[in-house]
Amino acid sequence: MNQYPISCIQPDEDPLDIRMDNVFKAVFARETPESTKALSQLISALIGRNVTIVSILANEPPVENIRDRQIRYDINCKAEDGELVDVEICLNPDVFEPVRQEFYTAKLFCGQDIKGSDRNYKDLKQTYQIAILANMKFFADDTYYHSFKYYDPIRGVSLDGKTQIITLELAKLENVVEKPITEMTISERWAVFIEYLTDKDKRSTINEILQQEEGIAMANQVLMTISRDEHERARLLSEYKYQVDMQSKLVTAKREGKIERDKEILAIINQVGSLDELKQHLTNSTESP
Repeated sequence: MNQYPISCIQPDEDPLDIRMDNVFKAVFARETPESTKALSQLISALIGRNVTIVSILANEPPVENIRDRQIRYDINCKAEDGELVDVEICLNPDVFEPVRQEFYTAKLFCGQDIKGSDRNYKDLKQTYQIAILANMKFFADDTYYHSFKYYDPIRGVSLDGKTQIITLELAKLENVVEKPITEMTISERWAVFIEYLTDKDKRSTINEILQQEEGIAMANQVLMTISRDEHERARLLSEYKYQVDMQSKLVTAKREGKIERDKEILAIINQVGSLDELKQHLTNSTESP
């Protein structure tokens, strides 16, 4: 007889990494009650109040077939009161991630249609951009969760606007994961689940969270269904391998280009007789068409 509850991850199981964006979307964007409820509870935990997601907008091909692929998957959805929410996760984010989030928040907010004689700016709906970021720290403090809105930084006055950017920095959870589950907030439980799901040393912590959070348990149920399907699992990992291979090739090309440039500069240094001559040579080379 199995000694572990059905919602738990077995000691010998190897779940897919939910921090991979295609896995993340496959879990939360399926048209099933479990997936929809898990998404609603994840968003509710991160924005700090209960919301019910009623639709996922067609911003990409559906993920019932995981072979569909873009550079980065996100989940663009609408709550029952019309609020707009975009959720995305990135395993290897770029240094420009904060301004990227600001850009797409603006696009999402401005995509609303308020044309018509019976509508005005007050009809614009609250818009949330949620970014779950792994393997990199972006802000100087030690807090994993941030919520950004427009405000006057000198006088501390809020614009009381309708856009909000929420970030989770998973690399800042070292202290959070050591807390007793009963002392974790709901958003902390979600963050720990996402970051440490594949860490077997934290398996007991993850299983305890699954026993206490229905939404997380539902997300895990969908994930494990995918993970246990060898055919879909192979496709996902192949997809991820292709993405990492392409990224590695780009980084290698940049590094090789830098090495060649450094060699050129050293050769110039050896040729010129003074620092002023070196500066003049570099100025001439940058001004040349």
